[in-house]
Amino acid sequence: MMRRSPLSQGKPLQRKTPMARGTGFKAPTAGAGLLRVAAVQAQARAREPKAPKLPKPMKSRGMKGRPPTAAEAQFMSRIAALGCIACRKDGWRNPDVSVHHIDGRTKPDAHLLVLPLCAGHHQDGTGPNPTLIAVHPHKARFEERYGAQLALLAECVATITSQLIAPSSAGVHNKITAEL
Repeated sequence: MMRRSPLSQGKPLQRKTPMARGTGFKAPTAGAGLLRVAAVQAQARAREPKAPKLPKPMKSRGMKGRPPTAAEAQFMSRIAALGCIACRKDGWRNPDVSVHHIDGRTKPDAHLLVLPLCAGHHQDGTGPNPTLIAVHPHKARFEERYGAQLALLAECVATITSQLIAPSSAGVHNKITAEL
C-alpha cells in the first residue's frame, strides 16, 4: 500500500518561520530570463580573486629513456665513486662527477655504458676550469685526448673489479696466515 503525503493537494507551501531579510536566494527580476541570470553569475565570478596561474614545469630533454634497474643503479654508483676518469688521466683526483651515458639513454643496456665525468669534462662551459675538453660537444677532441669512451669504460670496470677482488683476497690471506 502506498503512503500518501501529509500535504493536501491544491494548497501552496508556507513557511512556519519567516526568512530573515538579506539572506537566501535573490531571484532575478520578473521576465529577465536566463541571460540575465548568466550575466549576474559571470559578474559574481569576476569579483572573486583568481589564483595566479603557475607555469608548467619544463621537461628536461635529457631525461628520455627508462629509469635504471637496481643493479644498473648500483653499477652507476660504483662507477661514480671512482671520480672523473678524464681528470684521473690528467693526474688529478676529482670526486664530483655526473654519470655520462656513452650511447644515449634509450638503447638496451644504456645504463651500463656510462662514464664518470666531472662537470667540465661532461658539458662544455661548466665546471671551475673552462679549459677542460668536454665530451659534449667536443666528442672527437675528447676521445683524441683521453681515448675511446669504451676503452675508458673498460678501464673503469677493471678498477672496480680490482677494488672488489682486493679486499676479499686480503681477507682470505689474513685468515690463512692466522691459521698458521
